[in-house]
Amino acid sequence: VAFAASLTWADLTKRSLVPSSLLLVLLAGTLGCHGGVRYRPRTRVYYVRAEPVRWNYAPLRYDSVMGQHLPSPWGDSLAYQKLHYVGYTDATFTAPTPQPPWLGILGPLLRGIEGDTIRVVFRNATDLPLSMHPHGVRYNPENEGAAYNPPRGGGDSIPPGGQFTYAWLAGRESAPLPGEPSTKVWLYHSHVHPELEIDLGLVGVIIVADPARADPETATPTDVDREFVTFWMVFNENTSTTRPREAEGNLKHAVNGLFFGNLRGLEMSKGDRVRWYITDLGSEADLHTPHWHGAKLLMGGSYVDVVELLPGSMKVADMVARNPGVWMLHCHVNDHMTAGMYTTYTISDSTR
Repeated sequence: VAFAASLTWADLTKRSLVPSSLLLVLLAGTLGCHGGVRYRPRTRVYYVRAEPVRWNYAPLRYDSVMGQHLPSPWGDSLAYQKLHYVGYTDATFTAPTPQPPWLGILGPLLRGIEGDTIRVVFRNATDLPLSMHPHGVRYNPENEGAAYNPPRGGGDSIPPGGQFTYAWLAGRESAPLPGEPSTKVWLYHSHVHPELEIDLGLVGVIIVADPARADPETATPTDVDREFVTFWMVFNENTSTTRPREAEGNLKHAVNGLFFGNLRGLEMSKGDRVRWYITDLGSEADLHTPHWHGAKLLMGGSYVDVVELLPGSMKVADMVARNPGVWMLHCHVNDHMTAGMYTTYTISDSTR
């Protein structure tokens, strides 16, 4: 392993010192080390409860970006009955885990390092059958968290008051490849009636890290200073009893479940290495183009200031906070901007 690590890939292949199959084994032995110690995968346990919540899309009750009253029709009605994944510290489900304000309606961050098992003790405290279905990780049918007909049992549909423990493997295909950022982002959401439950707010993310570039205890990346998750979706609050003239106002063009600058806490210092996880679900209306004013992001080997999203998109982009100020972050689709799909992020002039 030490011999292979002392040479580059080009050196080894050019000189034909070892067969390519052996070369891959040797190089694999050099990966997964943190501080010179090889990472040993572990089981990370999370406690998540689905709960009803009275959700307000604009708790400030004004447009903080434009400094004005919320426009009609989107500002006419702000609070709706929704559901929320809430994280807890242990199996008693009495002490919620701290959640940064910028996560908004999103559920708790679930983290793992390549090779880990992510175990989620899920309790349903609502009056609907629900589940937790993950993207990107490996699971068997019992742990898929998606309903079928006829029912298959396991975690497919957890009844009101029920509980189930999911087990998901953050395997090699869940984790970053060489040359990718040190973490990957994957969505999770309820999947009994997903088109309904996602609109109700049952969404969150899983972040899987490269063991060579992660803190083994927290599973957080060691090559960035801050991480932010954004979830871009038009929440449809219309029901069968909605009057036609109210329909447009019930389409909430939100970032993390908040609109018209009500998403707060996207704050960093000059010089910070910032990682953005950019996600999207929804309908054919959910073609979004998040645009960062005042910065460029590195994504896919090139710099961008706009990222294209479709329902189901899960992307990672890195930014160095070089330009102090309060900067707009918004979807660049015209009618989405009109409907309030924007907020700000702040780079303070103090350096780390």
